[in-house]
Amino acid sequence: MKQKIFVAGSSNTDMVIRSPRLPLPGETILGGEFFMNPGGKGANQAVAAARLGGEVIFCCKVGDDIFGRTAVGQFQEEGIDARFVIIDPGHPSGIALINVDAKGENSITVAPGANDRLSPADLDLALAELDGDTSLALVQLEIPLETVLHIARQLASLKKIVILNPAPAQQLPSELYPLLDYITPNETEAEILTGMKVTGPDDAIRVASELRTRGVKWVVITLGSQGAVISGPGLEEWIPALPVKALDTTAAGDVFNGAFAVAIAEGMHQLTAVKFACNAATISVTRLGAQASAPYRHECQ
Repeated sequence: MKQKIFVAGSSNTDMVIRSPRLPLPGETILGGEFFMNPGGKGANQAVAAARLGGEVIFCCKVGDDIFGRTAVGQFQEEGIDARFVIIDPGHPSGIALINVDAKGENSITVAPGANDRLSPADLDLALAELDGDTSLALVQLEIPLETVLHIARQLASLKKIVILNPAPAQQLPSELYPLLDYITPNETEAEILTGMKVTGPDDAIRVASELRTRGVKWVVITLGSQGAVISGPGLEEWIPALPVKALDTTAAGDVFNGAFAVAIAEGMHQLTAVKFACNAATISVTRLGAQASAPYRHECQ
């Protein structure tokens, strides 16, 4: 039976400017190209998982505005179960301002809006419907930490797999780690969580071992163009990424996480799952946009 994937997280509208380089503090750069895309880590990961073959249930909170209504329609177009997308009439939908340079690197500022209002009570109806054919949940940190903790507690009690993408990074309560099956920071997020520098695969393996001492079963640290490292029971390995010319790295981590969730839900071995996710993320950086960059399953074979 096909396993469902429950994603809870943020939905934003990304307002993107491409320019030759990122502006310095106090500097104005002219000549940029503007475009607007759907985004938000939760929505990006939900879309990526759906395009790669996952049967996705998505829970988020959006404003009663054009951005929120457009987002709901887009989720439905992607084949995502959007019954648990909540409309908040009192707060605007989330917005992200993104600068992207000629090398594909980016800087992002987010106004979370309704995302900040997604409460544990908002999740209870959705969590109550998670039955035997829902195998795992994927969450991030663009929603309140108390909500993330509530999801992890509830799903751990149901013996479901819990994947946390700790982005944007912040210190996590010690109680959370043992509730997680997987944690998937990038190198910057891993350093914030542990205080240990990550500059390459060897550092990542050491940092992953430290995170595992906190109780999480598996650690996957993404390293951008260097690939990813996985550490878990009986396995520590670096998976290099294929070299490509990056056009826009905005949602590469989100595509990685969506792909990884699909692979784990399908019962792939952890090492195979990381390779599948690296492949999907590599394809995404060759395209512009967040959700628009997510590949489809036939492209990742």
